[in-house]
Amino acid sequence: MPPANHLAPGFRLCEIHCPMADPRISHIELDEATIIWRNADIEQERRIAIFDLIEENTFKPLRAFEAGHTGPYRLRLSVEDGRLALAISSDDGAGDGQLLETIVLGLGRFRRPIKDYFAICDSYYQAIRRATAQEIETIDMARRGVHNGAAEMLLERFEGKIETDFATARRLFTLICVLHIRG
Repeated sequence: MPPANHLAPGFRLCEIHCPMADPRISHIELDEATIIWRNADIEQERRIAIFDLIEENTFKPLRAFEAGHTGPYRLRLSVEDGRLALAISSDDGAGDGQLLETIVLGLGRFRRPIKDYFAICDSYYQAIRRATAQEIETIDMARRGVHNGAAEMLLERFEGKIETDFATARRLFTLICVLHIRG
């Protein structure tokens, strides 16, 4: 007979003791001091990304989860010294959860996708006002391609730190871009 604390293969202690796990972001905050300037189009992108992210996401910070903090989580994004800081807190429902960890990622690999994304977005917003439907569709396909590539890169950077899905990574990339807007 196996010892009382023996777990069946494939099971972790948290899966047995935390049946109400809710690994998702319930609140997101951007460091407003980082954002110097934004136009109405970018502000709309930010609002949509936050709404969609809160509405449906998968977000599981591995160290916090394995320590018994199974979600939901509050997330604060900021850029400090050219690095992305993801401050992850528990969500106690009162808005003052405990800081669980801060994950810091270098943004060097994201500089080009961010620059390309802004350039394509500018073209897209201009095209909406005066281009043909086919021209708008072509620009939108390029925009989605850059966005998707950056989301894949973000998923790679999260490996071993945060488990998430592609849709969540796409929305997080949009918010990372908002943090990089300069006047």
